[in-house]
Amino acid sequence: MLEHLAIVAVMAAVLSTGCTNSVDEPQFKITTKRDNDKVEVKVENDKSVFSVHSPFGISQAVIERADENWSDIVKLRLQLKGLENFKVTNGMITLEAAVSSQDSSVRLWKDGKEDSPLAAQSPYWMKIRMFSNEGKLVKTIPLDGYFEIQLPKALFEDNPKSITVNWIDFYR
Repeated sequence: MLEHLAIVAVMAAVLSTGCTNSVDEPQFKITTKRDNDKVEVKVENDKSVFSVHSPFGISQAVIERADENWSDIVKLRLQLKGLENFKVTNGMITLEAAVSSQDSSVRLWKDGKEDSPLAAQSPYWMKIRMFSNEGKLVKTIPLDGYFEIQLPKALFEDNPKSITVNWIDFYR
């Protein structure tokens, strides 16, 4: 199967509702692995939220900042039924997570060391929550909504130009 690259230059102020049209609004260049993947960006104050829609459920996105710095808070919302594997890297640090389809427990690890799970006190801890399409917290999979992942500030400590995000809904 051929992989398609879809390049989307996104100005957050255009996609955001309720935001002012300020020259300080960050811009992002987003490159997805599949042509039918879609990433919407919403920026409010110093928080950026990237909503990922991936019909196939297994893909990747490279998010490159155009501003000098990343927002203080960066969240991903993955519109998936499950989260068998999630990976984010800034080129130097790689963080991974998985959410169990049986009991919705979350496992997090760093730099490929799955046998050394991260503790909640780690600066690399990612808060992962599940929401219904109506925005209510839920606890069961398959999900009819989205996974919200707050990326840790430590991932942006050296102000990387881009991050790469990979996800697998369920192994098929």
